[in-house]
Amino acid sequence: MTLPFLEPPQSICILRLSAIGDVVHTVPIIRTLQRHWPACKITWIVGRLEASLVGDIPDVEFIIFDKQAGLKGLLDLHRQLSKRRFDLLLHMQVALRASLISLSVHAPLKLGFDLQRAHDYQWLFTNHRIDARPCQHVLDGLFGFLEKIGVPERRLEWDIPVPDKARQKIQQYLTPEKPLLVINACSSNRHRNWRNWPADRYAAVVDHAIGQLGMQALLTGGNSEQEHSMAQDICNRATHKPLNLVGQTTLKELLAILNRADVLIAPDTGPAHMATAVGTPVIGLYATSNPHRTGPYLHQNLAANYYPQALERYSGKTVEQARWGERVRHPDAMQLIPVDDVLHNLTRIINK
Repeated sequence: MTLPFLEPPQSICILRLSAIGDVVHTVPIIRTLQRHWPACKITWIVGRLEASLVGDIPDVEFIIFDKQAGLKGLLDLHRQLSKRRFDLLLHMQVALRASLISLSVHAPLKLGFDLQRAHDYQWLFTNHRIDARPCQHVLDGLFGFLEKIGVPERRLEWDIPVPDKARQKIQQYLTPEKPLLVINACSSNRHRNWRNWPADRYAAVVDHAIGQLGMQALLTGGNSEQEHSMAQDICNRATHKPLNLVGQTTLKELLAILNRADVLIAPDTGPAHMATAVGTPVIGLYATSNPHRTGPYLHQNLAANYYPQALERYSGKTVEQARWGERVRHPDAMQLIPVDDVLHNLTRIINK
């Protein structure tokens, strides 16, 4: 058995555990496979949190891995997979934990990233690689897996189910006659990963949205201390108070809110891609990462993109000189993004 397939395979296993944004990027890959090879059985090994968002997609078997379970979780997954056989593994995650899981997947063909992108020794765990393509968006890189196996088409379709229960719960928060602005102010909290815009600037956007544009404003986010602190700071600084829902929604409820929203403002974080999945415009805030690599795929024209300026100021490089995907590691970089740029794009969206 070789690549590309001359006949449709009977079964494919996809390995993409996390994070939220990358899992959302994986959904169009699934949708394209379902359309191109409708008889092929698709199994997706995914993280527990991420499964709460995508685990009800029809006609996909989900095997859930709980990374919090440590070695026990790896052994449990190995037992689940010990008697299973697949025609192909799409190893779509460059992380050592994922590669260890790949050892339990029995498939003659294991397709991973090209050598330049196969970080954390992923290349040791695969026997085929996608073609090297420089300067690609993350989603384009995932479509490279389909190109390699003989699926030339691309379907930018998500159709992640939104349960009626989630839709009904969020109705209590919404004012139907007003356009809805959602702000998901924080990205994931990682070491030297400064991707969040200052609270006073979010507050200025909230005041303009409510006071000048007649919008309703909601704050969303997870249940971490950082996110609660940021939301409280925004509320304290804003004259017109947004509704603070940080830590109060499930991923499905957040998806329902984003589906109802007229616009989302967010830094480089998973909910930006969730909004893209439901067709909601996203104003992305980018200075420490390159939106052409990780930005909302369908709304890069709306991004407040100050990555080139941040690279030059804090790294002394141009975008062309920097390694693709290189981060700007400076706590002041996000302050380069002015409020006026965000308000300009917000007004464009509402007027439209």
